[in-house]
Amino acid sequence: MLVSAAVLPHPPALVPDVAAGAAHELESVRAACAAAIDQVRSAEPDLVVVVGGGSELATFGPGSVGSLAGFGVPVRATLPGAVPDADATLPLSLTVGAWLMAQHEGWPPLRAESVPQTVTAGEAAAFGRQWAADADRVAIIAMGDGSAALTVKAPGYLVDGAQLWQKGIAHALADVDLDVIAAIDADESSAFVVAGRPAWQVLAGAARDRTGPGRWRGDLLADESPYGVAYPVATWTWEQA
Repeated sequence: MLVSAAVLPHPPALVPDVAAGAAHELESVRAACAAAIDQVRSAEPDLVVVVGGGSELATFGPGSVGSLAGFGVPVRATLPGAVPDADATLPLSLTVGAWLMAQHEGWPPLRAESVPQTVTAGEAAAFGRQWAADADRVAIIAMGDGSAALTVKAPGYLVDGAQLWQKGIAHALADVDLDVIAAIDADESSAFVVAGRPAWQVLAGAARDRTGPGRWRGDLLADESPYGVAYPVATWTWEQA
């Protein structure tokens, strides 16, 4: 059952060695990610599932390794909890997630799941329900950037309507509005160059399956877009009634 969750972005520039002299530009986002991870861990989950975009559906265990060499630096990130396994190669979203997690010690059992952009909302929700049932107390860390089409200098250039759309998503993450997140249209999110849609919908499916007296409390820790790409950081915590 899901007890806690975090939504984190995955720009390679979150890793200071990649950002180099511009590392300070994402310092507040980096700090928000650290705070979100601390909040997830404070719920004392029995299992942590990290979900992020990838080219295919795949499961990665502790020790799986990702590389940021394609961005000009020899940085490798290892999913905490085991001896590195170079044969288990993480996609970018989970590589950045592994790097963020590796800044914290003492993890419970964990694994990572990659989901492609072709996953439908219904399929993503089903995965969320399935993975949330894998332990009594599950935490999900959903890796995903928002729209990359917010300014003319953004990777996706400026797409009309992207800024308003992203504002609505930020509100939904802050308010734990599962209906809004579940209803994100795949074609629309593709037009707005959104990487996080599948992971967010996995999380929404897991959160909707939570039963018992209580409610979800959301907290938007960061909502920045320094390069025309939205980098939301949010936490969801179950509060007993």
